[in-house]
Amino acid sequence: MKKILFVLTSNDQLGDTGNKTGFWIEEFASPYYLLKDAGFEVSLASPKGGQPPIDPNSEADDAQTESTKRFYKDKETQAVLAHTELLSKVDQKDYDAVFYAGGHGVLWDLVEDKDSKALIESFYKNDKPVSFVCHAPAVLKHIKNADGEPLVKDKKVTGFTNQEEDGVQLSEVVPFLLEDMLIENGGIYSKIEDWHPYAVQDGLLITGQNPASSEKVAQLLIKTLS
Repeated sequence: MKKILFVLTSNDQLGDTGNKTGFWIEEFASPYYLLKDAGFEVSLASPKGGQPPIDPNSEADDAQTESTKRFYKDKETQAVLAHTELLSKVDQKDYDAVFYAGGHGVLWDLVEDKDSKALIESFYKNDKPVSFVCHAPAVLKHIKNADGEPLVKDKKVTGFTNQEEDGVQLSEVVPFLLEDMLIENGGIYSKIEDWHPYAVQDGLLITGQNPASSEKVAQLLIKTLS
């Protein structure tokens, strides 16, 4: 059975606004169940370990999907989520691929996390897929390839758009705009209409545009591992 590592943010602060953030529940639940139902073993990790914070906005009625509804009834998965492993203790040798769920939380911890950086580079160096959805491609900001250049350079990528960030009125709050960063790092960035499912793959690198894209990322990951 192939093993997938899920990485989630430990940050619950939306910059210095005083508002709460975390990971987006759909971006965890949809890929988690898709992969589990397909026969993959899924493990969870976060920088601080334990229960990662869920973005309260992702728990709003209009943000729910069949997967999130399933999660709220699933005591077993809730217990697994409450005990994520410390990211610093994780070794890529134990897994076949890594998946990063988004949510604004990642922008303040995982982007700068040295353990996360080393982990992604190790997965990629060992020919294992690395996948990210929504705001999670932000963690690629400092990731380098074997030549010391940005991993996304000359690679097809997507991620939360500037327009989508404007739509949630956080363009002035986030430390950087994801779309701009990917382009500045040399990525071949593409997107479709706001909030519509869209994912792209370039070799071992898989990225999705927004919460609705999380299932597409998981589907590409399954295809790659098969």
